[in-house]
Amino acid sequence: MLGIKKLDIFIAKQFGLLFVATFFICQFVLMMQFLWRYVDDLIGKGLTMDVLAQFFWYMALMLVPQAFPLAILLSSLITYGNLGESSELTAIKAAGISLLQSMRSLIIIVFLVAGISIYFQEEIGPNANRQMAQLLISMKQKSPELEIPEGVFYDGIPNTNLYVEHKDMDTGKLYGVIIYRQTSSYEDQAIILADSGMLQSTAEKKHLLLTLWSGEWFENMKQQDMVMSAEVPYRRETFFHKQILLDFDGDFNLADASIISGNAKGKSTRQILHDLDSIRHSNDSIGRSFYEEGMRYSFTSPILSHDDSIRLAIDTHQNLPDIDSLLGSLQGDMLRQVTKSAARQAQMASSDVLMKSDYSNFIFRQERLHLIEAIGKFTLALSCIIFFFIGAPLGAIIRKGGLGVPVIISVIVFIVYYIFENSGMRMARDDNWTVWFGKSISTMVLAPLAVFFTYKANNDSAVFNIDAYRLLLMRMLGLRQKRNVAAKEVIINDPDYARDATLLGNINQRIDHYLAEHRLKRWPSPIKVFFRPGDDQEVEGISKELEQVIDDLSNSRQAQVIHLLNQYPVLATHAHTRPFRQRWLNAITGIILPLGAFFYIRMLRFRLRLYKDLKTIQKTSNSIIDYTNNEPD
Repeated sequence: MLGIKKLDIFIAKQFGLLFVATFFICQFVLMMQFLWRYVDDLIGKGLTMDVLAQFFWYMALMLVPQAFPLAILLSSLITYGNLGESSELTAIKAAGISLLQSMRSLIIIVFLVAGISIYFQEEIGPNANRQMAQLLISMKQKSPELEIPEGVFYDGIPNTNLYVEHKDMDTGKLYGVIIYRQTSSYEDQAIILADSGMLQSTAEKKHLLLTLWSGEWFENMKQQDMVMSAEVPYRRETFFHKQILLDFDGDFNLADASIISGNAKGKSTRQILHDLDSIRHSNDSIGRSFYEEGMRYSFTSPILSHDDSIRLAIDTHQNLPDIDSLLGSLQGDMLRQVTKSAARQAQMASSDVLMKSDYSNFIFRQERLHLIEAIGKFTLALSCIIFFFIGAPLGAIIRKGGLGVPVIISVIVFIVYYIFENSGMRMARDDNWTVWFGKSISTMVLAPLAVFFTYKANNDSAVFNIDAYRLLLMRMLGLRQKRNVAAKEVIINDPDYARDATLLGNINQRIDHYLAEHRLKRWPSPIKVFFRPGDDQEVEGISKELEQVIDDLSNSRQAQVIHLLNQYPVLATHAHTRPFRQRWLNAITGIILPLGAFFYIRMLRFRLRLYKDLKTIQKTSNSIIDYTNNEPD
């Protein structure tokens, strides 16, 4: 019973071929989306083919785990969509094999794919992420003249900060140039302003040639003597044209790997858990030290100063009861000095607290990023299983193969998954949600959908029966259904026109009696509508008897009779008496006044429509009676 059956092999082959094809399609789409983010770092940098090959290779390895869920979703949709479209799934179920039994070979394959996803993220993905990050940093450092931004300071050139107000992309000229030349000594700084300029690499790729027009050069001069002075001599130069040679190695060199050593994406789960202990211990130590320093700020008198004269003044008033009395005893310059000192200390303390707050947010953000990465490795593998139990049942329900409807549904499901996954990650990273909740919210949303679709498909429930939803919507909105009686090509028994004419005459008499008794144009009592049973047995009887006559007359060979039958309206037998069939639901609707008013007006509309329908039935019945009496054959 548990052995491999031919059906398992057949379905596994169908799924396997589609999975390989869709995997490469998804991998290509993800690579193009990733490449689009870093296209500016590749174009015009003069990168060699081996560097580009490394870039695409590591990018492909990084995106393999992300391509698995989407490929499983699409391939399972197409597989069971093809089986349903070709009626093979119907034959499988007719043989007594349930949907879940037909999935057992694919379930094993999907669990293997989930295990491969974890292996990639543990063994191959971290190294690929490290190599990719190293390549991206190295690419950004190559040919900086091509990526100088507008409106911000660019620090990609060693010992130089460059600001450009506007850049002409066609000519490469820079306008509104501000340059800060930095060295190890404050006395050797330079500020250069220029109306325009151009930055180019030299032929040997070892320097950058900066050509400037119409500017000024401000530079601090080194003091020749050893005497320390508060004033630093400087020189000012005005120029019309000037060239500056900057040291810069334009060849492609890999950046130092130590720069990205703290990146959580470049670590396995074992390394992340090991580093998390160190990070948390370090964060706790830093937090305790910040707390102790903050407490010292809190319990230190703000008017204490390192100025001896102020200390002496304070010491002479040690018997004063509080700070207000102490300040009140100071006058003139002494009070101003104490006030300035207190304000300066308060400003220093505030700046120190803000700096420590930013640093605390940074170090705790690193802890959250490590935890997010560790949890994400398992949620991404789990999404492979969830996507299968969404895709396969949906394919069995929709019964559409190929790349049309399955692709549309796959895109919709993946967009929902991406929105929840990305939003949860951002909220967890910014400490708005807990990490566990943020990284599991996509799973919590899609897992119930997978269970629901699997249950519905296994029980052959019509989840996506458009006609059923259309009819339900029409009933809710009170829209009329049109009668569609078509002439039959083969007729076994002809209708009994005499008997049908007699029955139609009786129906007309019942309608006259009903209209006289119920007076449908009047407003009924809301108490009767919402709080008393209101089934209209008379209208149900009229409708049932009329349908029997129509069913018999539909065997007619006369086109005129078929035409008249289509003029009969479809009666709504209870909507004119109460909103719902359940008594408790009507009572709740009547208590909620706005909802009750809506359904009361809706009920009035159905009463007027029933009146018109009954009149139409009488008119059509008279026409059929006259026609059948004159031309019974």
